[in-house]
Amino acid sequence: MDFDRGETVGAMEPMLIGESSSRRGELVDLAVELAAKAAGFRRSLPPQIAVSLAELVRSMNCYYSNLIEGHDTHPIDIERALKEDFSKDVRKRDLQIEARAHIEVQAWIDAGGLAGRALTQDGLRETHARFCERLPGEMLRVGDSTSHEEVTIAPGAFRERDVEVGGHRAISPGAVPRFMRRLRKPIQGSGGRTR
Repeated sequence: MDFDRGETVGAMEPMLIGESSSRRGELVDLAVELAAKAAGFRRSLPPQIAVSLAELVRSMNCYYSNLIEGHDTHPIDIERALKEDFSKDVRKRDLQIEARAHIEVQAWIDAGGLAGRALTQDGLRETHARFCERLPGEMLRVGDSTSHEEVTIAPGAFRERDVEVGGHRAISPGAVPRFMRRLRKPIQGSGGRTR
């Protein structure tokens, strides 16, 4: 089912602030100021505090990211999973394993695992494969909301079917390569539009 509904890559714009934007200078200044303050804050932290803070932020990001997907894993259960203390309840245990996988892959990324490849197809595929290989097999099987059949997720592969998360329907599977190319290509004299 590798179909493309022809969605325009403009659906993910603007990725950059247009040069003609009246707010560009102000926004660039704010971004530079934020980056400088963040770097200063990081340098001010003792190394062990920086490591602990990074671990805390990874757990918090995991909690909220999974919650958006409808996977409510309480922060205490996430902490237990990181200590290999899993629930006897299968569903709860699977969610704990998912949370731990999320955090482990994020730690790999934070350690430079995607250096220079964060926006590449290979980088995204590797990230997906690393995440999926840590999940129980049951979590790799999902129900297709259109056909109502069970579909097995292929680790490290772009999807071949439509997906919905909450009320959001993602771009068609055939459009993914076009959107990935746009993500890697800067705007060059196209008046903000892409091909």
